[in-house]
Amino acid sequence: MRVRVATTILGITAALLAVPACSADTAGTEPTTAPPARAAKPASDTTVLSSAALKTRLLDESDLGKGYLRKPERSAEHDDVTVIGCPALSELGGEAAIGGSLAFPRRAKMSFTYGSSSEVSEELYSGHQDALSDGIDVIFAAMTGCPTYQVLAGSTPIDMASQKLDPPRGLGDEQWSQLLMASTAGRSTVVKQTAIRAGNVLLIVSGSPALVDRHLEKALAKATATR
Repeated sequence: MRVRVATTILGITAALLAVPACSADTAGTEPTTAPPARAAKPASDTTVLSSAALKTRLLDESDLGKGYLRKPERSAEHDDVTVIGCPALSELGGEAAIGGSLAFPRRAKMSFTYGSSSEVSEELYSGHQDALSDGIDVIFAAMTGCPTYQVLAGSTPIDMASQKLDPPRGLGDEQWSQLLMASTAGRSTVVKQTAIRAGNVLLIVSGSPALVDRHLEKALAKATATR
């Protein structure tokens, strides 16, 4: 099944072109709070949720706390993209390599900024378990299978490095996690991306590593809460 890579690289591209050189993850300055409760199992492993239902399960400003601003939805139009030095990622296609969303019809997404240079985004998908599992597995295998590669976004070269991380255990049914580092024209950024499948719901949280770690369990709990 052909899938489209999640918004990670597209988000990196936008961040690199918009933030000051060598941006640091400032999320560590966020006030410490008690960790959220462990996420519950989904009410039904066989229920495929609609996009409208998924939207109500996304985190919002009241869930995240003070200092978070919702980002407007990104236009679907963007520069042509070419992947160099990573055949597995190239096979997914230039468009697939940077974004949009996964090719599942039932989906919802929200993105937030925090402080001057930190961001966090959440994506929810719903579908048959095997399709969700196979789709996200293909993406993470391709992206973490190449330690270094280059992305050409229009005429802008972006040097990429990927690192597979140990995913959080005990959450959902399957987990994936990776760290992506990107640099161009003296600017650099680091993005963590963690995906969790719980039944027929797939959650992907991406952004500044500290923010991903802070909000992951809260996002999963809301995404799988009994309605």
